[in-house]
Amino acid sequence: MAGEAQADCLFCKIIAKEVPATVVRETETTVAFRDINPQAPTHVLVIPKVHYPDAASLAAAEPLVAADILREAGEVAAGDDVDGSGYRIVFNTGAGAGQTVFHAHAHVLGGRGLNWPPG
Repeated sequence: MAGEAQADCLFCKIIAKEVPATVVRETETTVAFRDINPQAPTHVLVIPKVHYPDAASLAAAEPLVAADILREAGEVAAGDDVDGSGYRIVFNTGAGAGQTVFHAHAHVLGGRGLNWPPG
């Protein structure tokens, strides 16, 4: 059922502390942890504690939790001291966009130049 933990979901297992992660922040609704394959000096994933396959389905079902992810992304950037120099928040939605874990999540990237367009 939407919103409930999925036994085969890596991020649900991180939330349940069944899989280790380097957690940098945790709130009632979110967990933020360092990406195991960082693409920038700051590369942190912010995930909701409820399971939805992507950002669009999360926002439709639980807009306040989606807003929590954005707020926490800003807190992560401040904690890593990249809020002044600039950072990027990325939601990949679907395999064609590079999503590999189908649990909604935001990538917080910073600490280096981030060219546009991304690619």
